[in-house]
Amino acid sequence: MLRLLASGCARGPGPGVGARPVAGLCHPGLRQSRQASDAPRNQPPSPELVARSVGVCSMMRLPVQTSPEGLDAAFIGVPLDTGTSNRPGARFGPRRIREESVMLRTVNPSTGALPFQSLRVADLGDVNVNLYNLQDSCRRIQEAYEKIVAAGCIPLTLGGDHTITYPILQAMAKKHGPVGLLHVDAHTDTTDKALGEKLYHGAPFRRCVDEGLLDCKRVAQIGIRGYSTTLDPYRYNRSQGFRVVLAEDCWMKSLVPLMAEIRQQMGGKPIYISFDIDALDPAYAPGTGTPEIAGLTPSQALEIIRGCQGLNVVGCDLVEVSPPYDLSGNTALLAANLLFEMLCALPKVTTV
Repeated sequence: MLRLLASGCARGPGPGVGARPVAGLCHPGLRQSRQASDAPRNQPPSPELVARSVGVCSMMRLPVQTSPEGLDAAFIGVPLDTGTSNRPGARFGPRRIREESVMLRTVNPSTGALPFQSLRVADLGDVNVNLYNLQDSCRRIQEAYEKIVAAGCIPLTLGGDHTITYPILQAMAKKHGPVGLLHVDAHTDTTDKALGEKLYHGAPFRRCVDEGLLDCKRVAQIGIRGYSTTLDPYRYNRSQGFRVVLAEDCWMKSLVPLMAEIRQQMGGKPIYISFDIDALDPAYAPGTGTPEIAGLTPSQALEIIRGCQGLNVVGCDLVEVSPPYDLSGNTALLAANLLFEMLCALPKVTTV
């Protein structure tokens, strides 16, 4: 079940000015009869007409609704951090990302993307996770995402620690079969277990491989770095067919050529994008649980996501934002921008 961020409706200031009320938001039992492509599209309110401090705290101040029916894409929060191994706080990530998203606007002039003229988008609130039971939380996440995906809605997830990607991919594979994966991170997250536990934020993609959720020849991991307990820490990944791109191989260069190769690797089959904010250097994104020095830059992050345009992206997440470690809010602001870029890279988004 999805839990709403607010008890009231997210409303714009009036016709033609802000976000339209969504059918079914105030009446969760009401099913929408029109297909998403035929229904009126939601528009975040313009800061030229509505002050950024006004409105319900939803992603980009979009309408909040309980059902994915009738939506092409939706933002969903998963405020879970009980899988963390170092600094907690990612449970507060979705809320802070939503707060910082008031700085976003509706059009991407750099890519020509017009997401809100192309897709019907809303905020579905948060998955009602169980902070006292990680396995139960994963069950709840999987069930929630199965409903979202079954409705034909592409989820864009605000995390949450990286454990959450495992149950999301379980839901994805149920509909699409094994999917390709673009994983941007400082860490491979393919450790088998820690402290005897196989379920935590360092192991989601190991569990995905174990369950056959990934098309391993179409998995790319970018930004990987950090010290290790062995001299060959990427042996497992490469033995599975993953492409591992180390951060030092990205230093001081554009990643546009790399993304051309990644697009060829992924082909036209479904892929999922999972972006850990610690892929970026902590100078840019200090608000995270396991920071590693010498990471990617924000411009490289944009090149990676924009390089996914034209791919069959079936879902995305942005994880590991821990607001208590960045009181400025800049890490969450960066995360909000990257989520908007993911929205712009989705299939069926018109570009001009």
